Amino acid sequence: MTTKPKARKFRIKRTAPMPGTAAANAARAEATEAPEPPVDTAHAEPKPTPPPAKSGEVASAQQVQSENTVDAIRQEGLTGRQLRMARRVAQKHGLAPTSDFDAVRLLRAKGIDPFQRSNMLELVVPQAGAEPHEGGAPDAFANLPATTGGAGSGRAQLPQTVQLARQQLPSTELSPAERRTQEIQNIQRDIGRRRRKKMGLLLVRLAFFVILPTFLAGYYFYQIATPMYATKSEFLIIQNEGSGGSGPLGGLLPTQFATNADSIAVQGFLQSKDAMLRLDRDVGFKTHFTQNWIDPIQRLSEDPTNEEAYKTYKKNVKIGYDPTEGMIRMEVAAADPAVSADFSNQLIDYAEQRVNNLSFQKRDDQMRDAREGFERAEEERRAAQENLVRLQIEGSTLDPEGVIASLRTQISTVETQIIEKEIELASLLNNTRPNQSRVDGARGTLQILNNQLVALNNKMTDVSQGANSLAELAARIQIAQADLASRDMMLQSALQQMEQARVEASRQVRYLTVAVEPIAPEEPTYPRAFENTILAFLVFAGIYLMISLTASILREQVTS
Repeated sequence: MTTKPKARKFRIKRTAPMPGTAAANAARAEATEAPEPPVDTAHAEPKPTPPPAKSGEVASAQQVQSENTVDAIRQEGLTGRQLRMARRVAQKHGLAPTSDFDAVRLLRAKGIDPFQRSNMLELVVPQAGAEPHEGGAPDAFANLPATTGGAGSGRAQLPQTVQLARQQLPSTELSPAERRTQEIQNIQRDIGRRRRKKMGLLLVRLAFFVILPTFLAGYYFYQIATPMYATKSEFLIIQNEGSGGSGPLGGLLPTQFATNADSIAVQGFLQSKDAMLRLDRDVGFKTHFTQNWIDPIQRLSEDPTNEEAYKTYKKNVKIGYDPTEGMIRMEVAAADPAVSADFSNQLIDYAEQRVNNLSFQKRDDQMRDAREGFERAEEERRAAQENLVRLQIEGSTLDPEGVIASLRTQISTVETQIIEKEIELASLLNNTRPNQSRVDGARGTLQILNNQLVALNNKMTDVSQGANSLAELAARIQIAQADLASRDMMLQSALQQMEQARVEASRQVRYLTVAVEPIAPEEPTYPRAFENTILAFLVFAGIYLMISLTASILREQVTS
C-alpha cells in the first residue's frame, strides 16, 4: 500500500557553522593561516551588496522516502511485541533507529527480516562478559566473526569459538541490591541451619523419651511378659419372688433395684482384702504368684506382705456391676487356666455366703423380737386365766353373779306368790260365809311365803355384804375376766406380729444365681501386646508433650 508524499512547506536557511563543529574549526583555521591582501581604498570600486539570505529547512529526497517508508510500515498494523523485537534486532546489529518503525525500515534496508525465528533466538544469546540489557545488549554479537550467509546478512550462521583474552575475575565491590540479596541468603541459610539443628534435637529427644521407652515396653509385652489366663463369670442377686408384693410398693419395684445395695455390697466384698486373705488361706493365692517362672514384674517376692499381695489381687481380679441389669461381672486372671477357674469358683462361693449373711442379722432380730413379744403375751394371758380360776375356787362357786341373779329371781318369784295368795285370801274373806278351811289354808300358805321371802332376803343380804360376799367376789371375777380378755387380744396381736415378721424375713432372703459359669480358658488373655504397646506410646508421648509445654511456658515467663 503506497500513499502520496505529503507536501511540505519549507524555507531555505543558510546559517553559519555552529562553533565547536568541524566546519567551524576548519573555517577558523583558514582564516588564521591565509592573511588578508591589502586593500587599496583609494582606487577600490564599491562592491554591490548581496540580497539578504532566506532562512528555512530543506528536506532531501532520501529523508522524504524514509518518512514515506515509515508511514507504510505504520499502516501494516504491527503489534507492540513485534516492534519491540525489531528494535532489539536493530540494536544487536549496531543500528540507531529513532523509533520502532524506523528500526523495521533500517533492518529491511539491510536485508534483515526482524521477525525471523533465528533472529529471535539470537536475542537471548549474550556475549561472554557483556553486560545484560533489556532485550539483549546492542553489541552482544559485535565481537563474533561474521560469515557470508547471504547478501548483507552479517550474521553468524555457525557456532563460533570465542577466545578468552584474559581471565575475567568478579569484582569485589557489590551493588546494594546484590549486597541485600547476599544478606537475605545468609539469613535464610542461618534460619535453615537452626531449623535443622532444632529438628535434630527434637528427634533425639523423641527417640530418648518416647521411642526408646515404647520399644522397651513392646519388647517386654512381646518377649518377657508371662501370659495370663482370664476366667469370666456373671452372677446376680435376686430376692424371694413369692412375697415380693406383700408391701405397698413391693410389686412395683423391679428386682434389680430392690437388690441394688446388696449387689454393691457383694462387689465391695469381692474387691476387699478380706476376700484376698480368704482366697489365700483356702487355695493359696500368694503361693501361685510367687512361682519362679512368672516374669519379675508380675511375680510376688518370696515372702510378700498383705499389701503387696492385695495390689496383685486388684490387678488380676476385676469386678464390675451393671445397675441397669443387676448383673455382676467378674474376671479372674492367673498364670494357669485351671487355677484361674478355681479362684473364680471360690470367689463365687464367698459371694454366696456373704449374700446369705447380709440380711441374716436383720431377719434374726425381727424374728427374735416378735417371738419374745408373743411369749410375753402368752405368759400374761396365762397369769390372768390362773387368777380368774383362783377367784372362782376361793368363792366356792364358779359364777357369783349367777348365784346373786338366782337369789333375786327366787325373791321375785316368792313375792309374786305372796301377792297371789293375798289376793286369794282377800277374795275368800269377802264372802259372807267363807270356807274356813280354805281361808286357813290360804293364811298358812301366805305365812310360809312370807317366811321364805324373809329367808331369801337374809341370804341376799349375807352374800352382798362383808369381805367375802358374793358381790365382792363377782366384782373381782369381772376384773379378772376383763384382764383375761385384754391378754387374749394382746396374745392375738403378738401372734400377728410374729407372722408378719416371718413373712418379712422370708421376703428379705437373697439368692445368688450364677448366670455364666466360670470355665477355664484355653488361650492366654493377657498381655495384649499390640494394644499395650500403642497405649505405652501414647502415654510417653503425652508425658513428653506436657513436660515440653511446661518447659516452654516457664522459659517464656523467665525471658519475658
